Amino acid sequence: MAPRKRPAPAARGASASKGLNVNVTVENLAPCKKLMRVELETEKVDGAFEEVTREFQKHARLPGFRAGKAPRHLVMKAFTAQIDDEVRRKLLSESFREALREQQLDLVGRPEIEETQFGRGQPLQFTATFETAPEFELPDYKGLPVRREVRIVTPEDVERAVGILLEQRVTYVDVARPVATGDFVVVNYQGTCDGKPITEIAPTARGLTEKKDFWLHVAEGSFIPGFTEQLVGASAGEKRTVTVQYPADFVASQLAGLTGVYEVEIVQVKEKQTPELNDALAQAYGAETVEQLRAGVQRDLENELQHKQKRDTRDQLVRELLNRVTCELPESVVLSETKNVVYDIVRENQERGVSRESIDQNKEQIFAVANNSAKDRVKASFVLGRIAAKEGIKAERDEVARRVVLLAERYQIKPEQMIKQLQERNGFAEVEEQIISGKVLDYLEEHARFEEILPGAPK
Repeated sequence: MAPRKRPAPAARGASASKGLNVNVTVENLAPCKKLMRVELETEKVDGAFEEVTREFQKHARLPGFRAGKAPRHLVMKAFTAQIDDEVRRKLLSESFREALREQQLDLVGRPEIEETQFGRGQPLQFTATFETAPEFELPDYKGLPVRREVRIVTPEDVERAVGILLEQRVTYVDVARPVATGDFVVVNYQGTCDGKPITEIAPTARGLTEKKDFWLHVAEGSFIPGFTEQLVGASAGEKRTVTVQYPADFVASQLAGLTGVYEVEIVQVKEKQTPELNDALAQAYGAETVEQLRAGVQRDLENELQHKQKRDTRDQLVRELLNRVTCELPESVVLSETKNVVYDIVRENQERGVSRESIDQNKEQIFAVANNSAKDRVKASFVLGRIAAKEGIKAERDEVARRVVLLAERYQIKPEQMIKQLQERNGFAEVEEQIISGKVLDYLEEHARFEEILPGAPK
């Protein structure tokens, strides 16, 4: 949608106009932040007082009078504060909405309203500070370029996936022989560096100092480079001294380049056994035969490939749109979204086992990354919203209902509980926005200009 026409600006970045009983002046505090001064004429204020007073008089209960029969002056005296509050609420709300319509301003978030004058027989005056949606020219969004890899699911892909299924069913059997390459061993160990416990040099590397019943794969590069190779030939119950040099890019940077000495006890030697691929195994995964298992794996891989290509297509479409639009963004919206992204980053790091200390040490970098991501998200939201408005793309009620059911299934709660949660946090607007954004991206994909490329080619 093309930007809406704004009234001609007055001096020093302000604009003024007179509508129905409202005098409005708007000053630009920032690209997306306004200071609005509103004055509502005395006649309108007194009219509101009369209207609200009549409503109170209809229902007022005062001693000695039936409901609705008390004299006007007694009602005004008894309910002065309540009448004032209701008139104030009514006039502030109505005149602010009218002022926004007059100035054709697209409000974002909650305004800060400060009343400067209010009372019978005088104009209502107040100021409102608020943010607005960014102004920008909507670019040509039909025929956006997309490079799509020419990919199919190959028999090799299917066999790799079947191999992963087999890996999920492997067993580890104790063997009464010395350790060989490829085995798994269960060990107890204690490590030192320069004769001191490793935690004195790297306080967060507690796992490198001592472990009990620790599983290791005896293979090159496993655990600390050079560690497991020194266990080959040892038997259960045997103890060995292992010496390693921590690489320059070691995860515990304080140890990089230093030498570690470990006293290792072999508790168990285990041999990995992979099950045979047969119909019995296929049935464990819900298929009758191996052929049916492979067919199901192929379908899953094709669905995954289709999903990946669609996600990649949408990423390219959004990136292309963002490159074509230049605009300022509402600071409060960006800050709110930045907090959401920071929360996601911290949660993902914690799930990966990153310590709280490490996260705190990198909090400035995390915030910078989150802020950049938030800006892209907010900008994309406004651009997609404008396209939806221009193309008449909306979220239908049945689409919202289906999305609520899916959310309830994802969080394993009843749909009624999900509806209640969405109502409590005003979440239905977010659900509708997600549906609309998805439909806009479908529209952009339908009208995109595709170029097929070989796998691995730059996009």
